[in-house]
Amino acid sequence: MTARAPRLGFLGVGWIGRDRLRALAGSGAAEVAALADPAEACVREALADVPDAQVAAGLDELLAAGVDGVVIATPSALHAEQAIAALEAGVAVFCQKPLGRDGAETARVVEAARAADRLLGVDLSYRFTAAAQAVREQVATGALGPVHAVDLVFHNAYGPDKSWFLDPRLSGGGCVIDLGIHLVDLLLWTLGFPAVAKVEGRLWRQGRAAGPDEAEDFCVAQLELANGTHARLACSWFSHEGRDAVIEATFRGRDATAALHNVGGSFYDFEATRMRGTARERLSAPPDAWGGRAAVEWARRLAAGERFDPEAERLVAVAAALDGVYGR
Repeated sequence: MTARAPRLGFLGVGWIGRDRLRALAGSGAAEVAALADPAEACVREALADVPDAQVAAGLDELLAAGVDGVVIATPSALHAEQAIAALEAGVAVFCQKPLGRDGAETARVVEAARAADRLLGVDLSYRFTAAAQAVREQVATGALGPVHAVDLVFHNAYGPDKSWFLDPRLSGGGCVIDLGIHLVDLLLWTLGFPAVAKVEGRLWRQGRAAGPDEAEDFCVAQLELANGTHARLACSWFSHEGRDAVIEATFRGRDATAALHNVGGSFYDFEATRMRGTARERLSAPPDAWGGRAAVEWARRLAAGERFDPEAERLVAVAAALDGVYGR
């Protein structure tokens, strides 16, 4: 078992990379040993939080710094290649979503982690909200009875702030791979990862059917699971919602319903409730500082000496379901 906190390199320290850096540095679960980003301003801001960290020119220098793990927060097109390079160098990886732009790319990274026997994590962070944990517990304990229907929603009224998000060659898609990935992960994770039997999706771009080379900004999809559960999914960028965001996951069972939803249009504040008939019970409520929990848990597992976890194969199941939404 590893006695010391793992030394981590951060590849990409934009806002999400810096947020995870602060969470890890503040947790004591890891030492931020080195960081790299082509944007000098981002590097300067990161160094304000970890002034003793080495500045590297890129992934090769991060790996040469003798790190135990790399946290990847770069544009999506780079994730798979960078993750595989780190894993093949014998270094554990924690990556922002999506791990790959499609199922095949995701599977390549998981196989690299298996071959290298290194811990692989992806920042599917909504699992780590108290609200999602509470809903999952309701399902796991049988409090809802068999779950027959699930409604999943993620509308972002702003949309992305970087142009590469709008190029599917770089991003892998539009709002589905950006936002829908969280919904599909919550669906399968909450239900214990049943197999996906059938997926259908419709994609729009600015109110018309999205072309094959366009990043969709609106999607509705249906997923039929092998356990009999039927799920409906809707996600969007730039939608007219009258608030910053609408984020909901509702699990309807024979005996009760459990749901999580964001509060007041927030991207960060969530409430979970259980409904039975006309009665309503709150299961969790803000405040809940969940943003860095996935990264901190990965770092603690790394410190404990954990290596490849077959649960990483679930990442391929999520990616394959997204491929189904895209019809590929």
